[in-house]
Amino acid sequence: MANNLKQEFIHFAVGAGVLKFGSFVTKAGRTSPYFFNAGLFNDGKNLGQIADFYAQTLLDSGIEFDMLFGPAYKGITLASATAVALARKGRNVPFAYNRKEAKDHGEGGNIVGARLAGKVVIIDDVISAGTSVRESVEIIRSAGATPSAVLIALDRMERSGKDDALSAHSAAQEVGHTYGMPVTAIANLNDLFDYLSTAGAAEQLSQYKDAVAEYRRRYGAA
Repeated sequence: MANNLKQEFIHFAVGAGVLKFGSFVTKAGRTSPYFFNAGLFNDGKNLGQIADFYAQTLLDSGIEFDMLFGPAYKGITLASATAVALARKGRNVPFAYNRKEAKDHGEGGNIVGARLAGKVVIIDDVISAGTSVRESVEIIRSAGATPSAVLIALDRMERSGKDDALSAHSAAQEVGHTYGMPVTAIANLNDLFDYLSTAGAAEQLSQYKDAVAEYRRRYGAA
């Protein structure tokens, strides 16, 4: 069932135009044969569907959690929508998110939503340099709560660093090691490759299978 969920998610992301294939330059300066932009989940139907994938993945993971936290900016929408999806599945939990700039009037501060407490899952789209996670962990711990996991949409499983000095680990693995908590993804690069290798992928997408395989060989982490 879990594998079916991963394949369903990739099929959905392709159909929504959020996962695209071609030639794209990543933040790290690499030329990637695919690109994932969660910011394009920008209508009610697609946001509701991605939230359902987040919620089900979290429930299936067995991770213990008391609330959700969405780092600004993409994480704000993803965390709030996931909270709605969880409630529909019978698990009603609070959520919060941060502002980039602290508010100096009204309730003040840089946290919006529920008070950070208990075991908190950080909801984001992807992990690149890990900056967003680091900031989230600091916010959660400073409030006296415990960051218990990170949940992302797609794990690119790429080794971090420059091409001539690649790390042995991916950004997600380094985050997990640094903060001592699991990083869970709805799907990852291996799932994406499996999708391109099956009859379920459209014929025009299968042409990218070799490019994705080469990219994984060159940059993929174990």
